Amino acid sequence: MRVLIGCEFSGTMRRAFERHGHEAWSCDLLPAEDRSNRHIVGDVRAHLDEGWDLLVVVHPPCTRLCRSGRRWLSGAGDMTPPKKLPAGRTWESMKAEFAGGLALFTDCWRAPVPRVAIENPEMHDIARRRLPADVPRPQIVQPFWFGEPQYKATGWYLRGLPPLTPTQRLAEPERGSPEWKAWNRVWRMPPGAARGHERSRFFPAMADACAGQWGGYAMEQAA
Repeated sequence: MRVLIGCEFSGTMRRAFERHGHEAWSCDLLPAEDRSNRHIVGDVRAHLDEGWDLLVVVHPPCTRLCRSGRRWLSGAGDMTPPKKLPAGRTWESMKAEFAGGLALFTDCWRAPVPRVAIENPEMHDIARRRLPADVPRPQIVQPFWFGEPQYKATGWYLRGLPPLTPTQRLAEPERGSPEWKAWNRVWRMPPGAARGHERSRFFPAMADACAGQWGGYAMEQAA
C-alpha cells in the first residue's frame, strides 16, 4: 500500500507503516526530524492526488476547531467577536486561523484517496456546521488502550476505514496518585516555546495499531 502521512515531522507514524511493509511517506511544513529521505517538506494538499491508497493526517492545526477554542469565536451568535480576545490577537487573525484549519481539514477529507483518517479533537458546533455533510463524529481513543501509559483523548475522523480496536489496554492508575500524574504528562507540560512541538508527538504504540489495523484492512480491500 502507498500511504501518505500528513502533518508529521517526527516520522513516528511513517515508520510504523514502514515496519508493516507499506510504502509510506510523511509530509510537513517542517523537515523530517529523523532526516528520512521519505519525507516531503511542504503543504500536504499539494500531494493528495499522487495515487495514494491511504491518507493519515496526524496533527493538522486544530486550536480554533476544538471545543476548548469555541469561546474565542463566538460572542452573541455565530462567529462574532467575544468580549475578550487572547493577548496580542485580533479578531481578523482569529477568523483567519479558524478558516485555515477548516480548509485544511476539508481538503484532506475530500482528497482523491479511498481511505482517509484525520486526527482532530471533537469539534465545536461552529466548526461542525461548516464541515462537509458526510464527516462523521470522531472515534475517540486513548493511548493507554494501546499500551502507552498516557492520557490524551485522540479523535479520528474516518472515511473508508474501520474504527481502531484496543490492542493492549492498561489498567488506569488511582486518580491523584503519582502514576496518574505521570499519565497526564502531556497536559502538565510547563509553558514554553517547545510545548506545542512536544505535545504534537504521536504515540508509537497507537501508531503501530493504526499501521497494523488500517494497513491490513486496506490490503484486504485491495485483494
